[in-house]
Amino acid sequence: MRNLMMSIFLLVALVGWLLNWVLLPTKVYKDSWRPRLSSTNFNSAYFEGQGTNLLLFSFPVMFMAALGCVYLHFHTNKLEKKEKTLSSSSSKRAVMGKFFPLSRRPRVISPLGIVTGVELAFLAMFVALLVWSLANYLHRSFGHSHKLKHGIKPWQVKFRIVALMLGYVGNICWAFLFFPVARGSSLLPLIGLTSESSIKYHIWLGHISNTLFTLHGIGYIVYWPMTNKLSEMLEWSRTWVSNVAGEIALVMALAMWATSFAPIRRKTFEVFYYAHHLYVLFIFFYVLHVGVDFMCTVLPGIFLFLIDRYLRFLQSQRKARLVSARLLPCGSVELNFSKCPGLQYSPTSIMFINVPTISKLQWHPFTVISNSNLEPDDLSLVVKCLGSWSQKLSHQISTSTDHRLEVSVEGPYGPVSSHFLRHEALVLISGGSGITPFISIIREIIFQGSSNPNSQIPSQILLICAFKNTADLAMLDLLLPAGGTHHPIPELNLQIEAYITRETEPPPAATPPPAARIRIKRFNPTRSDLPVASNLGPNPWLWLGAIVVSSFSIFIVLLATLTRLYIYPIDRDARDGSFHYSFFVLFDVFLACTSVLTVSSAVFILRKKQRGSGGEGGKVKSLEVEMEASPSPPRPAGSFVGGGEVESAPARQVAEATKVHYGRRPDLEGILLGCQASEVGVMACGPRSLRHEVARICSSGSAQNLHFESISFNW
Repeated sequence: MRNLMMSIFLLVALVGWLLNWVLLPTKVYKDSWRPRLSSTNFNSAYFEGQGTNLLLFSFPVMFMAALGCVYLHFHTNKLEKKEKTLSSSSSKRAVMGKFFPLSRRPRVISPLGIVTGVELAFLAMFVALLVWSLANYLHRSFGHSHKLKHGIKPWQVKFRIVALMLGYVGNICWAFLFFPVARGSSLLPLIGLTSESSIKYHIWLGHISNTLFTLHGIGYIVYWPMTNKLSEMLEWSRTWVSNVAGEIALVMALAMWATSFAPIRRKTFEVFYYAHHLYVLFIFFYVLHVGVDFMCTVLPGIFLFLIDRYLRFLQSQRKARLVSARLLPCGSVELNFSKCPGLQYSPTSIMFINVPTISKLQWHPFTVISNSNLEPDDLSLVVKCLGSWSQKLSHQISTSTDHRLEVSVEGPYGPVSSHFLRHEALVLISGGSGITPFISIIREIIFQGSSNPNSQIPSQILLICAFKNTADLAMLDLLLPAGGTHHPIPELNLQIEAYITRETEPPPAATPPPAARIRIKRFNPTRSDLPVASNLGPNPWLWLGAIVVSSFSIFIVLLATLTRLYIYPIDRDARDGSFHYSFFVLFDVFLACTSVLTVSSAVFILRKKQRGSGGEGGKVKSLEVEMEASPSPPRPAGSFVGGGEVESAPARQVAEATKVHYGRRPDLEGILLGCQASEVGVMACGPRSLRHEVARICSSGSAQNLHFESISFNW
């Protein structure tokens, strides 16, 4: 009942907020409703007219973010009752599949990638909102176009109106732009999204907004010369918005946009990465250009992103305790960190790492393959050495002589629940390093099946992995933790089909298997290195909700106080002018940043002291310098599974479940359409072509029992 009531409040706030956007461009809102809302003396004296937009556009989102934190706190606590939760999840999935069979069906659309029916519906509604807003803005403004200035023709007035309204519509995109990139926000989990899965929405919004802003800027650049008003290009008005600030913001946006396209982003990631940090300057000049009214409409996304970004910054200041690394013959590196036992995360989570000796600014995301229950004191992730940064990391680890490597981390971030456990059967399809998220899934299934015999887990698991060379088979050695597991593998009916695409036959029998060539590098952490821990410790959602409520409340109080005591008297008594408009905007920005930084720092320091008093850091144990993995005897082709301690029962069960195929690719269509279970979860991770092929198969009419999910970390 409690969760139901919160869900209703969240839904009402969301619908109200969206209705505000629908009504904003209408004539009724401008001529009737807004004057009534803005006419109160309280709004004028304490907020200088921006109180209306704060109430209608900022407050509902901040309310949803705060209440969402409370909802997620109770929801995650409920998930601890695994047996009951898994049963309810399974039944819920069955009901959803019955009444909305096409809602989750994947569609492969060339410019958009893999999308579902739900995503297409929401995209269509968002485009309809933009068209509706532009049409109403133009209709409302064209009605006043008869009021001509001397020397300006009617068509020129309409041209200027179109250019201006394109900028207005672009602001709608900016109201949504920052929600998908706030990794720790409560809004994404509320609708079942993760930060990496919602990056594509950020990309869509970025392309649309940059197109609209570019047309807006070009329109004015054309309008000013043809009306002999070129001097306005250099205008920085005292009483209104700044044209110069808008031009600077447009240049920043074009730089970010030009370097964000896939060919540039993938070939020269550093250029994209550093150029994208211009968003700080863009926001600064953007708010100076649009003014406080429009700033309040886009404020919630920026405010929540600022909270998330600053908390990530605070976490990154702690050096993580790197314990060891496994260098695989395929070029991948497994990094093993010490973690606090209380840190919980879901399978398929990712963590961002920074190595200052390589680059002090670059952060790269990698898949967490460990399981927070199976390995309570360790956290492991895999780095595939593809780009220059990862190659430098591998070189530093392999050539290190002081057995020390400074690493900072952000995260881990992942889904709230292990939704993949609800399916009757599970098919995991990977290409190359795309196997890494499935390692965490298999470890979670091992834990659930061994610790909760009555828990509902998939009765059949098929792992299809395509590799280029035999050396890549060493990735299968990561299916089990480096130190083995004391949990017996339950009766999973696990089947592993490995395909070597660039080799037609197994290596000679005298060639040692890849597992025998795995090198293990151990590090000596210092006392300043701390285990990986949550930013906010236990109950992180409640603490995040407290930060959201406190920082936004302090911002409102400071803004009202400053306006009433300083800005409003100047505007009220002014004769030769009023308070400088740009300074008024800057005060808003300064107060918002001050509120976020003060509250977040206070909570972070408080939680850090509580962790320290609880002895979370622990003592740093002396570690061995380096050791080589003991070579395993060669095993015949077809029974290879990356090695490890084959004598252990879990490793032996995994080895017996593995079959290796040389010189061909998997027949995905035959495999998937041959699945007989009534409900089959299909997860694909790897190259774009692989994911699209699996999506096309699952969306065919002959695959009604297949439920597809794509895992992609490609930006």
